[in-house]
Amino acid sequence: MKSKLTCLLICFLFVACNNKDTLSFEPLTIATDSCENCTSVRIEIPEATGKTKLSKTINAALEGEIIALLNFDEESNAQNLEEAKEAFLYDYEELNGKFPEESMPWEATIEGNIAFENENIITIKLESYIYTGGAHGYGTNRFLNFDKISGKELYQEDLFNNLDEFKTYAETLFRQQENIPAEGSINNTGFMFETENFYLPDNLGYTETGLLLFYEPYEIASFADGPITLTIPYLEANSFLKYPKKP
Repeated sequence: MKSKLTCLLICFLFVACNNKDTLSFEPLTIATDSCENCTSVRIEIPEATGKTKLSKTINAALEGEIIALLNFDEESNAQNLEEAKEAFLYDYEELNGKFPEESMPWEATIEGNIAFENENIITIKLESYIYTGGAHGYGTNRFLNFDKISGKELYQEDLFNNLDEFKTYAETLFRQQENIPAEGSINNTGFMFETENFYLPDNLGYTETGLLLFYEPYEIASFADGPITLTIPYLEANSFLKYPKKP
């Protein structure tokens, strides 16, 4: 009997170590020195503390996303945020050395915050603006979803009971929101879905108001149109979600 009680206690402690009460964050800032007309990098994100699997997963996912955002030439070997910052500065200096009369200082600003959290799931939003020359910079949002119990990052296929059924439902709502006829090509009103068929964005995230579908600039429309979003209230989305939001 004592052995069974000990086993139950160990299991309880294991689960407790992964609940939201033990998940905490500290602000992490990595930035270049302030300098007029200089290339600048500023990263401000929440860093998960502790040595749990969830904390390690969150920090690794954020680091990977930010390294990718700062990777100008797709050849960077940066292994951490500090190296990614230095690689971004190096890439600018290399380009400026070749075309000094054409190279305006670059800019990278990345901010992270917790967009949603309950007992089962946490979503972190990364908002970024990257300028590496040209007429304008590129701003976007990334949403990273995590299972708080298993400590795993959740990808699109992990969020839904049936991905195809959800896609069909989302298309109906998208057509209604954008005044696209129910029949015919999804591109009838000027969108640019490849193959002229609706698809979900890579970027989906939990928010306080509902499940957010976030199409980045250029993904289905012109840059001038900016990001295209669709928020599905949880009362409608819950039946499709593996992680429904409780009322």
